[in-house]
Amino acid sequence: MPSSTKSYDQKLNIETTDIQMGIHRSFTYHRYEPTPYEALDRLFETYLVDSCHHVVDFGCGKGRLNFYLAHRFGPRVTGIEMNETFYETCMKNLNVYKGKGRQRIMFEKCLAEEYKIPETANVFYFFNPFTIDIFRKVVGNILFSIEQHNRPIEIVLYYPAPDFVFFLENHSLFTLKLEVQLDEIEKNANERFLVYELALNAS
Repeated sequence: MPSSTKSYDQKLNIETTDIQMGIHRSFTYHRYEPTPYEALDRLFETYLVDSCHHVVDFGCGKGRLNFYLAHRFGPRVTGIEMNETFYETCMKNLNVYKGKGRQRIMFEKCLAEEYKIPETANVFYFFNPFTIDIFRKVVGNILFSIEQHNRPIEIVLYYPAPDFVFFLENHSLFTLKLEVQLDEIEKNANERFLVYELALNAS
């Protein structure tokens, strides 16, 4: 698959470019900025996702990750977005999407901390969508879901905020599974993915 934003968006017939400018300002929820396609390509060279997974993207923006994963690997993907404008863009993109796996893509408009974690969800993606206080609540919801339906889960952080990393690494249930450096793309040491896992029966 081509790695440029324009090529990917054109191939899938969606529009996921541009960062958030003036649509929503909040101290707790951060502006939208999509994960670069080049970074996604690099991550999924070593991190395996397939049709048996259910990925939840918190702060999905215009849905780039959801469409990318559904088309390339076929998992079930759910995008969580609190912003009405971006949610509407997700739905417009879904209506015109020409890639694979359309029936496995879902979007929900709600606050991340109010989203009820489904028992099928096992991969959770975060690109600094909100503050650490909300992240803690979301992780708490994930752990509660595991108490109800025990299963292995993984948390994927892109451009990880230090307080997110500190929280996970000081939470005895989580261990670092994979680190994918991307500094050759952006020349920035913080440009990386971290994947944390919670093993079955850890809770």
